[in-house]
Amino acid sequence: MPSHSRRSPSALPALAISIIAGVILVVAGLVATGALTSPSGGTPEASAEASEAPSAAPAATASALPSPTPAAPEPPPTVEFTLVTGGDILTHGPVLTSARAAGDGDYDFAPLMQNVRPYVEGADLALCHLEVPVAPPGSEPSGYPVFGAPAELIPALADEGWDGCSTASNHSMDRRYAGLETTLDALDEARLGHAGMARTEEEAASTQMYSVRVEDRRITVANISFTYGLNGLPKPDGMPWAVDTFDADAQDVSPIIAAAQAARDEGADIVIASTHCCVEYQTEPNAAQRDIAQQIAESGVVDLYVGHHAHVPQPIERLEGGVADDGMWAYFGHGNYLSNQDTQCCSADTNSGYLGVTTFTVAPDGDVDVTAEWVATTVDRTNRHTMHVLKDIADAGAGDLSAAEAQARHSRVADAAGDEAAERTAPPEALADAAFRITRWWEPSS
Repeated sequence: MPSHSRRSPSALPALAISIIAGVILVVAGLVATGALTSPSGGTPEASAEASEAPSAAPAATASALPSPTPAAPEPPPTVEFTLVTGGDILTHGPVLTSARAAGDGDYDFAPLMQNVRPYVEGADLALCHLEVPVAPPGSEPSGYPVFGAPAELIPALADEGWDGCSTASNHSMDRRYAGLETTLDALDEARLGHAGMARTEEEAASTQMYSVRVEDRRITVANISFTYGLNGLPKPDGMPWAVDTFDADAQDVSPIIAAAQAARDEGADIVIASTHCCVEYQTEPNAAQRDIAQQIAESGVVDLYVGHHAHVPQPIERLEGGVADDGMWAYFGHGNYLSNQDTQCCSADTNSGYLGVTTFTVAPDGDVDVTAEWVATTVDRTNRHTMHVLKDIADAGAGDLSAAEAQARHSRVADAAGDEAAERTAPPEALADAAFRITRWWEPSS
């Protein structure tokens, strides 16, 4: 019988293992060559779909992405604000009598000034000229020739809307150092700024600043105040800095310019120079007064000249020079604000004066544009020294002033002011978001 060869049971597993191993090697080779994988490493089905779709561009690296263009910073806002400046405040004896009558035995100056109040409180900032000291405690108020105002005058000025006062004048030392100290203490208590007098050397070296804000931009305004002399009275012993003075006879304005530069070094964007000097009772400034103002304009560190002491209104002119060499406005003399002067003592022009209304516009790049206007005011001396804005009473008069007299006074102020600055016929308006006196380092913050 033919014999047949047969594999033993033990040989079958070995054969299967060999076949499986071969298949694994073939598949591994296909995988290694990429034949069984898609471009994205997916299944063969996915590979087929991918081959029909457009190939995707390789992803860009972070460094290759274009940087976004940063947004341009918003320019700072333009800051616009109004400043009111006033003439000489002189508490003559008859003025004190009127204030005492209004207060029924106490001194009340508000009724005397109430008609002018809208033109003061409407502005962003208002700076008066306090020509007289406050009488020290234990002494009686007095008028000319040695002044001493009652303490009630200071809060009345604050209530009317004034933010501060220049104080350097020929009457600064009328009540000696005690009067100086009392005056500045009273101004501090009323939260009014002050420039021109000092109780300490440190105070003298500090500039009174005011801040004006529009949105988040702040403009700093400095006020400096100087007088030509002290009526022959000396400064307190060892205190040459007690009152800011300069030599007007020699037309030496170097102390004024130095103070203005110091204010700018302290951060002032705008400097107001209150200057008490020169000829009295004369509308036209004399040569020395013009030279003083012109030197200040040419210094390039003062934005506005505010003149006092003449007791009559004087011209308002734009002088050559200025901070940007585009001119500086000068109010040569505001005349009187509150006083008893009139034809009975001096000249008819002493019964009137003007408020200076100055509008400052500070551009985003810091350039400052200045516009000057004026408002004619008067005192009705025989009717309890009631003050009026002359334009408001020109048609019908008021108190003891007829319409004809009001018009005559207005004409004299207009002629003195000249035609370079315009007359303002309505109260100024606050243009900034906020304006306030900056507390100095020795004062309490509230």
